[in-house]
Amino acid sequence: MNPLDLQFWQQHQRTLGVLGIAIGMGAWAMEFAGTVYICPYCRVQRTVILLLGCVMLLPAPRHWILKYLSSVVGFLGGVVAVNQNFMGWVKISKGEFAFNENLFIDPFLLSTGSLFIILGQLWLILGKDHALPEKKASEIQAA
Repeated sequence: MNPLDLQFWQQHQRTLGVLGIAIGMGAWAMEFAGTVYICPYCRVQRTVILLLGCVMLLPAPRHWILKYLSSVVGFLGGVVAVNQNFMGWVKISKGEFAFNENLFIDPFLLSTGSLFIILGQLWLILGKDHALPEKKASEIQAA
């Protein structure tokens, strides 16, 4: 199976959900341990990644209620990530931008990563389930 096909990622959705939970919990653990600074933007993003990871583990993650709730939560996380990232672009425009000394906690890079993760999670939750065979038109008309 080709990892460039959406079906590949849908078939590994639960593994990716566990990864999302690990990312969210790991980020929270780092804050509680005092290894990263307190950031309200980051808190929202890590919580959204964790919650969407939990949805990805559910037996019916494509139920309309879960799709709706995931859309709302994911939209919140995406907007927060975009806003945080845009603040970096504003600094670039003003000629004031500089990466954090430690690139692993740079808000510009982290918000970009969060945006990619959140949108990827939403694609998997909201997307059509390609893992299931589609009914042919003749089968639908026969029923």
